[in-house]
Amino acid sequence: MHFRSLFLALATLSLPAGLFGQAASPDPISNAEILRQFEQRRETTFDRASGHAELKAVDTWVTVTADFYRRANLDWANAELLKNFSNKPSEDLNVFWMYSLATVMEAGHEGMTPANQAHIRELWRTCFPFRLDTENHWLLYYTSLCLAAEANPDAGPEAWYNGKSSAENIAEARSYIEDWMAITTSYGQGEFNSPNYLEEYTAPLALLAGWERDPRFRQEARMMLDYIFYDYAVEQLNGEYGGAHSRVYPSQVVQPGQTPAAAIGWLLFGLGEYQRNNNTVILAASGYTPPAILYRIAHDRRQPYVNRELKRTRWRVRHAGPKAFAIEGKMTMAVHNYTYMDPDFVIGSCQGGLLQPIQQQSWSLIWREDKTLGHENTFFGLQPYSSSFEASMYFPWAIPDTSVYEIAYAGGVAKADYDSPDKLEGGSPYEQIFQHGPALIALYDMPPGNRFSMIDTFFSRDLAHRDEDKSGWIFCQGGPLYFGYRPFAPGEWKSMGWTGVLKSKNDSWFSNNFLSYGGNNHCLVSNSLKNGYIVQAAPARAYRSFDSFKAAVRALPVTIALEPAPEATFTTLDGTTMHVRYGGIPQENSVPVDYRNWPLFDNPYGNAAKESGKLEIRYGAERYRLNFKDATVEDFIKADTP
Repeated sequence: MHFRSLFLALATLSLPAGLFGQAASPDPISNAEILRQFEQRRETTFDRASGHAELKAVDTWVTVTADFYRRANLDWANAELLKNFSNKPSEDLNVFWMYSLATVMEAGHEGMTPANQAHIRELWRTCFPFRLDTENHWLLYYTSLCLAAEANPDAGPEAWYNGKSSAENIAEARSYIEDWMAITTSYGQGEFNSPNYLEEYTAPLALLAGWERDPRFRQEARMMLDYIFYDYAVEQLNGEYGGAHSRVYPSQVVQPGQTPAAAIGWLLFGLGEYQRNNNTVILAASGYTPPAILYRIAHDRRQPYVNRELKRTRWRVRHAGPKAFAIEGKMTMAVHNYTYMDPDFVIGSCQGGLLQPIQQQSWSLIWREDKTLGHENTFFGLQPYSSSFEASMYFPWAIPDTSVYEIAYAGGVAKADYDSPDKLEGGSPYEQIFQHGPALIALYDMPPGNRFSMIDTFFSRDLAHRDEDKSGWIFCQGGPLYFGYRPFAPGEWKSMGWTGVLKSKNDSWFSNNFLSYGGNNHCLVSNSLKNGYIVQAAPARAYRSFDSFKAAVRALPVTIALEPAPEATFTTLDGTTMHVRYGGIPQENSVPVDYRNWPLFDNPYGNAAKESGKLEIRYGAERYRLNFKDATVEDFIKADTP
């Protein structure tokens, strides 16, 4: 029996009729109504962006963009443009300056004065912006450069900061962007599933979707928006991005409803609550409209399902490791993401390890909240690894003996918690994770002398119950979710952020407003070098009471060993036996997990094979097919669907 069917059967066994109710089916809604609601949210986005009373809450170039788009307040917009972009050649500029300038330039085609248009051309000639070094940086850089060059297509090398002609800049930019699209749709994204950096991919793709001059290239950009928004739609719960994340910041780990991804989810699908966000304005102005099938997928949480995804690590410049492989001469490693979606919670993970520098979240459990802002509705754990080895693996500038202080403060205070034992995000080379349905096993095998030889597990102040049971389980309730946590070794309760690093940076961007989300949350800190834990989640609706859930979990067979290497065998609530030994291949019912054939996407709403460059999205009889090999979209009803 499929695990989901067995789980539902076991959960409903002996329960009174109606006790195990599924989340309500979404009301039938027409494509026209989906579009009408989206257009309404677009207008709200512009209303809020152009509301001059709120200027202090956002970069004013966004308000300039909204006013240019609406052909309103043009005198103010033209004057403010000069204030925002009065740059001198000596200034330290980067991709964020580039894409904000490109946005204002495109939105102001009809409302900008000739003098300002000439001023922008002069900025592209005299100011030399840095490309920086991440995947999103390069996409922002080349998108901005491409659009700027297309706006002045016949210009020679003398018109550009880099000494290349417009034609050369366009060719270089398109070559990079199309190569990035091909790699992403064949091997997965490097900066994958990020609650923060989804917006840094939305912005450049929306710019291309709205203003790219070449019809095929513009079509490809719109298809990539469909692609990344599908990726988000299948792993979010009421707008909150579930599962493992490549890059995330402390406040976003603790409050999953208060992220750029959640702001995008509100605009696209009406999920969660409105949040002001610069890049949703670009998306709204681009003219992009999400296909109706994505709205239906984003809202339908009637039945639990599993989503498997293949991603990849950031390019590894050193220490690539035996599992690494090359794409166009650059080294990377496969990331195997697994997410279980329930109507009332989402739990997801990767295999663990150093898959992204500094900001990785290897697994998370989020429960549903109707009001998404201001809640710490999450549970997660990590090994707070800190080493120059990690930075030198991913950063060209970080030679192997670069200090952890230099790593933490590269670029200011953006990663200031990196070298702190109470940090809330980060991967570890001593971590292995295995998930089946709503159950997860994490193992840790740390060598003596490892910096911060501990594991930290976060327990939210929003938990209704946190009971330490004599069986060794810690039982918790968060909203409509019950879960049990079985640590392998003793731990000590500490307040979240116990070192004070996050609190001391309360006014900095990376830990903004820590005082509002950091109080009264706790971490269980365990210092055993060989360690681990088991998590078993379940919907509260499946049990008569919290006590009946506890009894069910206590009865589950568990075998734990720490020597010679951490190892666990656990029979889950659905009857599946999970077994994993640190360093070995996990097994489900004695069958090894097949990581070699892990799909690019596989869930009830779509599938894509590795190296295919294609994605089929489905909902009932609806089909929406993206083919990046020939830049085509098929949108149709499959007549023979039951």
